[in-house]
Order: sequence, then C-alpha cells, then structure tokens
Amino acid sequence: MFDSNQKPTGTGYTSTVALLAVAFVFSPVVLFISRPVGYVTASLAIACSVLCAGWAWVNWKKSSQLSIPSIANETE
Repeated sequence: MFDSNQKPTGTGYTSTVALLAVAFVFSPVVLFISRPVGYVTASLAIACSVLCAGWAWVNWKKSSQLSIPSIANETE
C-alpha cells in the first residue's frame, strides 16, 4: 500500500513561509522600532528583505518540483 522508498511530494514549505515572514514582517518592524531611521539602517533592512525574499523564492522553486509516482504503476 505505502512504499517507503518513494520520494516526498515536495510539501516542505515551512522555511519558505519563515523567510517570507522575516522579509515582509520582521525586517520592517525592526526598522520601524529602531528610530531614527537613517540611510544605513534603511539600506540594511531593504537588503535583508530582498535577501530573504529571494531565498524564499529559491526554496519555493526547489520544493515545488513534485516527484509523485505515476498512478499507472499503482494499478498492478
């Protein structure tokens, strides 16, 4: 019924969601809290957000490659 040698179906999106949370929630909140906002802190926050969003995109693309076995093989 269940084959233990099958590859996972690519549903490991936890790190992708965590990276998006850092990029779009945590980094702007830290920037808002660290008043006064200068060019250096704003640049660091933007760089952190872009880096985390890019890393999340790479994780998404890697996890989205499904490797589900063919249904035709299951009818044997």
